[in-house]
Amino acid sequence: MLLVTGGTGFVGGHLLEHVRGPARALVRRRSACLPAGIEPVFADLATGEGLAEAIRGADTVIHLAGVTKALRAGDYFAGNARATENLARLAAGRGIRFVHVSSLAAAGPSLNGTPAKEDDTPHPVSEYGRSKLEGECIVRALLPEAVIVRPPVVYGPRDTDVFQVLKSIAAGYWLEIAGGERWFSAIYVRDLVEGLLAAARASQAAGRTYYLSHPVASTWSEFAAAAGKTLGVNPRRLSVPAGAAWAVGLAAELWGRTTRRPGILSRDKIAEARYTHWTCDASRAAAEIGFEARTSLKDGLAQTLDWYKEAGWLKG
Repeated sequence: MLLVTGGTGFVGGHLLEHVRGPARALVRRRSACLPAGIEPVFADLATGEGLAEAIRGADTVIHLAGVTKALRAGDYFAGNARATENLARLAAGRGIRFVHVSSLAAAGPSLNGTPAKEDDTPHPVSEYGRSKLEGECIVRALLPEAVIVRPPVVYGPRDTDVFQVLKSIAAGYWLEIAGGERWFSAIYVRDLVEGLLAAARASQAAGRTYYLSHPVASTWSEFAAAAGKTLGVNPRRLSVPAGAAWAVGLAAELWGRTTRRPGILSRDKIAEARYTHWTCDASRAAAEIGFEARTSLKDGLAQTLDWYKEAGWLKG
């Protein structure tokens, strides 16, 4: 039996659609919509309520749930470290294959431009990244045989974060912090799902950490050009000074606290965006578990934009 946390989210939804065999998804609301054949189990990672029942009978756990947007730094640590600890403590000693989904943000940017490798010393530059690294350390301490995966930028149908960039490109422009070209690694969501399932199946993955990413890094200029070509627009690059970007991030935080709804834009995200290289080396996953992301940025964006247009998110 597979237990998936975060199954109602972007990546989790795609994962559940591709699962074969008995599976259950941890949900907090009885109104949660799940794919046919997936058993809902009601539990709360933050309080631990219902987790013992959720994990009973599971032989594999893929832990996707986490906090990517927060009103305060403490919210990241509550959702990405303390909640992970609640689940990991219950999984310890049960012989469960535990796949913990972290983030490239836990490792930090590539300071010298060389793609990050799994054994490099982590240096997160945001509260989000620090909270994800703390979650990794908790998992490694409680579950030494757990598999930790670190995806970079994840995009695809139904995503709402990268969609904000694509929406601006569709309007004819895209924003960047001044200071030159910026490189990033990315993975199409359906490739990531394949990688997570490969990590869950491979016995040799026990106790290992993997970057799951397309092997070819891109620049945001290439991203904008590829998206613009599919959308039939030639987007303009608008460079924003770092100080102005910081002020916009602060204003977005204050608005989020007023509305009690955190947004994707914050000083924490600006802190990450200042760096020129967010790239990683995915060769270990290819060598050890036979996984390599196959969808190029061009093809992945075309499929993603087609979905957005069909769903009415973008005009086309």
